[in-house]
Amino acid sequence: MSTTSGIPRSTRARRTAAAAGAVAAAAALLATGLTTGTAGAADASDTAPSATAVKLSPSHRAELLREANDTTVRTASTLGLGAQEKLVVKDVIKDGDGTTHTRYERTFAGLPVLGGDLITHETRGGKLKGVTKATKATMKVASTRAKLAPSTAERAAIKAARADDAKLAKADKAPRKVIWAADGKPTLAYEAVIGGLQADGTPNELHVITDANTGKELFTFQGVKNGTGSSQYSGEVELGTAKEGSGYTLTDSERGGHKTLDLKNGQGSQGEAFTDDDDKWGTGKPEDAQTAAVDAHYGAALTWDYYKSVHGRDGIKGDGQGATSNVHYGQNYSNAFWQDSCFCMTYGDGEGNTHPLTSIDVAAHEMTHGVTSATANLTYSGESGGLNEATSDIFATAVEFNANNGEDVGDYLIGEEIDIRGDGSPLRYMDKPSKDGSSLDNWDENAGDVDVHYSSGIANHWFYLASEGSGAKEINGVTYDSPTVDGSKVEGIGRDKAEKIWFKALTTYMTSNTDYAAAREATLKAATDLYGADSAEVKGVDAAWAGVGVK
Repeated sequence: MSTTSGIPRSTRARRTAAAAGAVAAAAALLATGLTTGTAGAADASDTAPSATAVKLSPSHRAELLREANDTTVRTASTLGLGAQEKLVVKDVIKDGDGTTHTRYERTFAGLPVLGGDLITHETRGGKLKGVTKATKATMKVASTRAKLAPSTAERAAIKAARADDAKLAKADKAPRKVIWAADGKPTLAYEAVIGGLQADGTPNELHVITDANTGKELFTFQGVKNGTGSSQYSGEVELGTAKEGSGYTLTDSERGGHKTLDLKNGQGSQGEAFTDDDDKWGTGKPEDAQTAAVDAHYGAALTWDYYKSVHGRDGIKGDGQGATSNVHYGQNYSNAFWQDSCFCMTYGDGEGNTHPLTSIDVAAHEMTHGVTSATANLTYSGESGGLNEATSDIFATAVEFNANNGEDVGDYLIGEEIDIRGDGSPLRYMDKPSKDGSSLDNWDENAGDVDVHYSSGIANHWFYLASEGSGAKEINGVTYDSPTVDGSKVEGIGRDKAEKIWFKALTTYMTSNTDYAAAREATLKAATDLYGADSAEVKGVDAAWAGVGVK
């Protein structure tokens, strides 16, 4: 799926061996780049407030970002970065004990460094106690003057997009010069972003990285991450709306002004506002255009509330600003997707335009892509891409359980309401991902070459094992039977703890190039921070990773 509907396009057949190697090398670098920090509380209580992120108001967050921006030169010096390197502040997390985790992008000689992101971990007093880097390589290139013209890189990128069956492939702007550092050896490169449409009608934002001196394609990844009212899937629900003129619009002022708009079955990105005179929306039937909007608007509100109440995050970026939901994309379009470029999530109406992809878990999945982009920014390719997709599935599941909706009860199934296969089966299964016929239950050395919607199964399976444990059981009327790769028995630590551990790992210890081995280290560190080094939670996290073949 673009992201949530989960119908992936085939893995790009023409990916070069060099590009595949870049993913593996970058992943290996990150596995060694994760530093250890101080352990959290030694008890095993539900949460250790000292290591849990505090809720930051938009003004407090802005103040912390300003402070970090004012000290980037000093921080770069403390980290031993070169004279031509500069840090650009991206995000900040503050724990209850005053520890601050600041996420930076990096530039070299004024050029963006792709794969150069890092996170500093400082005590309340401002002392550096650790740093997590996407790469440990020294930033240097022979010259920042390219031998190839940008137009050459653009033509090659368009050719690559067309080879992947893209339609109307074109670059919206000239390629930008960058330093490509994700494979461990910094290389002067061009990054071209090719627009148009993917083969299934999804908007295209294919990023093509080309060596600026040789013209060799180094890497590619997709920027579009594919997924009171009467709703189709959740019954009668309350909606955040706004009075405008003589009527109302789907504008949620309590949640950063989040809007839900109507694309009227077009394939653009600029929808029109829904309006209603009496503030009673939809009929619960897909024939009413408002119904899909009710589901999407409700799902966005649930997701916003979940991140704020459970993790203390005020909106996707943590800045209190709402995004946009677009419904009724295309004709018979069985997909949904997130785009950073418009800060929006977009939903098709499914086969026959009768099953909009707007269920709670689909909405939460798409919105979570925005959270991932604003934090770890896991590259949407290789193992990091699988982790990106799994993160959206993990929190989609968490939001669905947290919603406690009687019509769409919490489960470890993804897309069970939207009937995308036409046979009533869910899109994905977390207890045994391979039940969908394609997803991976366990890690192996080829996981990075599998479509990200299928390699996500490894982390989805980990989350189920960590939450509920292995073996047969019934939860909310759904039967599960989760195996382990080695036949071991895993005792779950509880879903609430597993989701808190994953969120802390995502926001505090994962970077753009994190692979499965590094994700294991990140979650173990997060569990240690939250529950203590010798806790049952740390042991449970480790056992769950062993259960999916990651050691």
